[in-house]
Amino acid sequence: MADTVYPMLQRRRRGFALPTLGRRARPIAIGLIAFAGVMTGVFAATRPAPIDGAAALAASRATLAAGNFNAARSNAQAALRADPASIQGHLLLARAYLRLGEGGYALAELTRARELGVPARSLDILLGEARLLGGDPDGALADIARAGPAHAAEATRVRARAYAAQGRRGDAAGLLESLVRTAPNDARAWTDLGRLRFSGGEVGTADIAASRAAALAPGDPEALTLKGELVRSRFGPLASLPWFAAALARDAYHYPALIEQAATSGELGRHREMLAHSRAALLARPGDPQALYLQAVLSARAGNAGLARALLGHAGTAADAIPGTMLLWGMLDHRSGQGEQAIERWRALLRIQPLNLRARVLLGAALLRSGDAAGAIETMRPVVARDDADPHALTLAARAVERLGDRVAAARLLDRAAIARQGVAAIFASDTDPAALAAAAGAAPSDPTYAIGLIRGLASTGRLDAALARAQALSRATPGAPAAQVALGDIHAVRGRWREAAQAYRRAADLRFDEPVMLRLVDALGRAGAARDAAGALSLYLSQNPRSLVAQRLLAQWQMASADWNAAIETLEGVRGRLGSGDAGLLADLARAYAGDGDGPVARRYAAAAYRLAPMNAGVVAAYAAALDADGQADGARQLLVKLRQLPR
Repeated sequence: MADTVYPMLQRRRRGFALPTLGRRARPIAIGLIAFAGVMTGVFAATRPAPIDGAAALAASRATLAAGNFNAARSNAQAALRADPASIQGHLLLARAYLRLGEGGYALAELTRARELGVPARSLDILLGEARLLGGDPDGALADIARAGPAHAAEATRVRARAYAAQGRRGDAAGLLESLVRTAPNDARAWTDLGRLRFSGGEVGTADIAASRAAALAPGDPEALTLKGELVRSRFGPLASLPWFAAALARDAYHYPALIEQAATSGELGRHREMLAHSRAALLARPGDPQALYLQAVLSARAGNAGLARALLGHAGTAADAIPGTMLLWGMLDHRSGQGEQAIERWRALLRIQPLNLRARVLLGAALLRSGDAAGAIETMRPVVARDDADPHALTLAARAVERLGDRVAAARLLDRAAIARQGVAAIFASDTDPAALAAAAGAAPSDPTYAIGLIRGLASTGRLDAALARAQALSRATPGAPAAQVALGDIHAVRGRWREAAQAYRRAADLRFDEPVMLRLVDALGRAGAARDAAGALSLYLSQNPRSLVAQRLLAQWQMASADWNAAIETLEGVRGRLGSGDAGLLADLARAYAGDGDGPVARRYAAAAYRLAPMNAGVVAAYAAALDADGQADGARQLLVKLRQLPR
């Protein structure tokens, strides 16, 4: 009998068989299987290759030595992903964090290295530097006190920086000066010395130190950034850009260079570059308040107050440590009609920074608008007392004084404002306390700031010979301090020795070519009969500071003096485009320029607008008379000239 085959025991076919599908479903199933195969291949192809820990460590060492600190950090982190227990990886990452200024992260890596068995004594210098960056100079000094003689130079650098953080600037400078004498090729010591001198106003000697550091370590972005800051201080923002670019060529995300590059681009009106560099700074340090502040400034300039507020809000309370933040908040409040809130913000800022002159001018203007003329005068007093007070501040103070009924004092302030617009500064304030001077007269001028105040005080009380002797001594003792050269130039100027004044101002300009020095230098050269040199100095300043309103207005004065009316009109209209039509002096200048060009109707309109703002201003009245005469209104011009003769002088 044939064997019976039971269906349940039949042998199964080997291999894979598609389930029974309809004609339409079968192609779909085949497609899905093919897609799964492709995605498996893609996943295998895109899976990160295994990290070579040794290669990552070598790359970290190389990039750290080359000055690419961000790359050194990334490479060390890659090495630690391959081997989390790598002692060398933790130490390299700590060193990278120290060069990036991240003391907290460096301290964490050093702690991990100790846990892995690194002797604590071998980490004393690194621990000290990390604590210093974290704001603990006392802890830093305690750490480096345990360091051995093999690390003496590094310990000296950290000790000097800790002393500086404690306010012991003299001790810090002594340590660093001694170190560069014994180790003249220590680039980081030269960088630290340059930074210390620069923060103390010794621009000349700071630049010498920074130049030495950059020559010794041309790949160090810290040295290059410091050199850029000094070049900007001495020669203007445009000249500094190549130095910041050189620093970023070494490390594209070097935060200090990015911030300086962004701020400098903003000074020059290069807003796209300012935005790009501030964005890069945010990539380097996400949420960084300084970068967000710069973007808020840019938004405010563009008229987007809402975005500016949002950016400042995103920066949080950390942005309060940035001097400009409270100033900007107040400006935004003021523009939105929240005058009282703006006043409170600027008052709070002045409690922290009583010498913030811009805040004083803004607060004074806000108080005057709110009806508090006396408060405006009190706020503006330190600004008006300065020999380099700008025309806007003087005009504002004049309006406040006039509102209180003192027209004579108002006229004097307006005269000073008119002189300042032409680049001539009133040299000394007249409200120095002679009793305080007498008490301090015997002190040695070891502190340049104190010595300069004493010199100015002596001059303001008529003791010009004594002031000159002290100014000459200070100039010789601190040849790298621009303020000392300015003080000497001011004494020569008040004595009418304009050639000597110009020489002193030239030395100051070689150290710090800013607006006050430029105004003094141009004025002194003009009075000394060197008009060509004066024009050259102004041209040089404008080439580096093309957005300077003060320099633009001074240029317009020179253009009008040479009867170059078209050029003066172009310059002044550019200034008005940025300032608006609320400055009586600017409108009067425009009236004079158009009158000189023979355009009487336009001159009359500008002069009338200026007269509505400042009817008792002698310069405005004179400009209105000239405009009416150019417009063929001789009777009106004569009436204004009569009024001009009656105004207090």
